[in-house]
Amino acid sequence: MAKQQQYKFCFGPWNISEGQDPYGPTTRPVQTFDWKLEQLKKLGFDAMMFHDDDAVPDIDGKSAAQLRKEAKELKQKLDDAGVAAEMVAPRLWFSPNTIDGAYTSNDPKCRQYAIDRSLRCIDIAGYLDTDLVVLWLAREGTYMREAKNGQRSVELLVQALDKMLAHNRKIRISIEPKPNEPMDHAYIPTIGHALAIAQLTCDAKRVGCLIESAHAILAGLDPADEIDFAMAFGKLWSLHLNDQNGLKFDQDKPFGSANLRVAFNQVRALERNGYGKDGQYVCFDVHPFRTTKVEHWLAHLTNSKRTFMQLLRKARTFDEKTANQLIADRDYAALDQMVIEHLMGK
Repeated sequence: MAKQQQYKFCFGPWNISEGQDPYGPTTRPVQTFDWKLEQLKKLGFDAMMFHDDDAVPDIDGKSAAQLRKEAKELKQKLDDAGVAAEMVAPRLWFSPNTIDGAYTSNDPKCRQYAIDRSLRCIDIAGYLDTDLVVLWLAREGTYMREAKNGQRSVELLVQALDKMLAHNRKIRISIEPKPNEPMDHAYIPTIGHALAIAQLTCDAKRVGCLIESAHAILAGLDPADEIDFAMAFGKLWSLHLNDQNGLKFDQDKPFGSANLRVAFNQVRALERNGYGKDGQYVCFDVHPFRTTKVEHWLAHLTNSKRTFMQLLRKARTFDEKTANQLIADRDYAALDQMVIEHLMGK
């Protein structure tokens, strides 16, 4: 019998959020990074993911020497806790320089700012001993089609990717697509778009993708299909599991919270494709509900991990032989009920 895959788990400091949303202020007190790191280790997670300014606060105002010093200090904290850095992502969408986009801004000075910051992010990744840089292309789109040329924007994205790939020959870039929010429409809305633009770069083998469950749902797609698609190319290098209740704002609900069957199929897709065998982590990009009390602050993380592990057991005990017989007989009604009853514990 083949040895079963062991999964490694991860979350980011922003996943222990204080409850602020566009319509109201925080509902919980701010906690220090050190406290969050301690909770990550206590909960049995293996790695932490970072934005560049999670690793080095106020990054834009610091010299290269300060950046190196603070990143190295963080690396020591992680080493002392026995925690790895999973990835680093440039937080480009917060800056006043990126109001009209980052790499695709109509202002060349703003485009240069985005590239310069991305190269500093790559340096931080090196100091933290991770080769994975994630790009959520948050403002790479437009509120009105006439304001930008879509073809030119693709060219600008490729130019930026090429400069990042040339800056460090060891890093891999993982594009995290999202169809909307904060922009009306994004230029790279799906995994297919991410893998297509990778082929235009100077080193396509170092450009892959990150799938987030909610982002796939917001695009009207099934996250399990997106996982299968990306892994068919060998390009699923990271993963944000969460859930989403329909085509609303990005909710970042606990994994399996809105649709347990969709979550089950994501775990099955990870299992059948051998996700994690090349060192990838299962990351939970989930947030506590705004109503959550301080004493329940970490439940969304522990619940997401528990749900994953229980669905993993369901995936591994699913009667594949019987399922294949039903598929061969095209008895999809029986297959449908079989899945439902398996999830119900019958």
